[in-house]
Amino acid sequence: MDIDNTSYNDLNIFHHEEEFSVFNKLNFTRTVDGRAWLVKFFSNPFSDQKQISETQEILQSILQRINEWPVSISNGTMMVMEKFYDSQLDSIPSNSNFLNTVSYKLFHTADFSLVRYSLSHFADFFRGMYQIIEMFDKEGSPLLLRSFLHRAKDLMNKPIIIELSRREALKQFSWNEIVHFGNYIKDHFKHSTQDLINIYGRLDAWYSMAFSIKKFNLSFPVFVNQSQPLIDAQQLYHILLPTPVPYDVHMSKESNFLFLTGANMAGKSTFIKSVGTSVFLAHLGMGVPAGNMKLTLFDGLLSNINVVDNIVKGESYFFNEVQRVKNTILKINNGKKWLVLIDELFKGTNVQDAMKCSSTVIKGLIRIKNSLFILSTHLYEIGEELKDYPNISFKYFETAVKDDQLEFSYLLKEGISNDRLGYLILKREKVVDLLEKL
Repeated sequence: MDIDNTSYNDLNIFHHEEEFSVFNKLNFTRTVDGRAWLVKFFSNPFSDQKQISETQEILQSILQRINEWPVSISNGTMMVMEKFYDSQLDSIPSNSNFLNTVSYKLFHTADFSLVRYSLSHFADFFRGMYQIIEMFDKEGSPLLLRSFLHRAKDLMNKPIIIELSRREALKQFSWNEIVHFGNYIKDHFKHSTQDLINIYGRLDAWYSMAFSIKKFNLSFPVFVNQSQPLIDAQQLYHILLPTPVPYDVHMSKESNFLFLTGANMAGKSTFIKSVGTSVFLAHLGMGVPAGNMKLTLFDGLLSNINVVDNIVKGESYFFNEVQRVKNTILKINNGKKWLVLIDELFKGTNVQDAMKCSSTVIKGLIRIKNSLFILSTHLYEIGEELKDYPNISFKYFETAVKDDQLEFSYLLKEGISNDRLGYLILKREKVVDLLEKL
């Protein structure tokens, strides 16, 4: 699925502040290599139904035995293994006879200690890999998962590696064993170890995705194979919210444009990001934050939420809004299925200008039948002139006022909001009182 950096930023997929990052919320990898693979997965959402289905099958398989996932492989284990090969170790004797062993211990004391320490971590790693192979390399397991496990099994199918993996976990190595195993690991197994670390990194990323599905009770979406776009979700919510209010969302060819209104802080932006984030996660093969969800495969996702000005280039906020809309139109006018999310279009100009520009853009975009659009706005007046278009649905978030206090239900309702609460917020925050005392 095509998604640009602006849309990644708008949806907070990656964010430098961890509490606002979707990736961080769902990252339960145990190793640096696993995290790198998870970043790669999140950076490349699938555009192919087969890849999505394969990933869903893998995650479902891992979920069934997630409590059995080996704890012997940690980030510390991986770091020790990688450091072992980065260290400038003196040559380890190929023959572990008594004389060679004693000489190596006496004349290469520091190296001897490093090898002894490292071997326990190599043993833990091989032991853990064999556990994963035993769990999933069997009839009925996903073929993609088995292909990586077969590769790992082939790499470790050496008598000395099998012997090392079968050692009792806390049993100390003899001097002879340190030289015996150390020589082979150092001089004959470096490239195989690197391949195995890479394979485990991928497995760790899949484990993380499965664990987050279990932890947050996410559900696997169902992809519908049809030419026209569809999103049909019940009890959908935003993954970053601790106590979310869920929504029911239905968008299809017959109602492919959602015109969303409501006061500031009523929930419009959260709703838009909820839909966008769920569609994004679905295209990773992940579970989604919803009771259930059906959707078609989308070719791309574009958002226009957090547009900024560019002082260095001398570009105004409004100019960049126009450029974003222009680039969106050029990109989605290709007959493919796109999800387009627009929050408060044309905030960078006066109200009359914004109304005219917004109306023009909306009337143009609704001609594109093969994409879905969600657009939020304060300019509820333009909703009246759009009611003649049958494919536009109107939703709003209601705000109640009680004793000069705002009450937000965050419930999505049919219709158009006409809430004008800016002055009330100004008054509630004592700004009016402060100005009167100047």
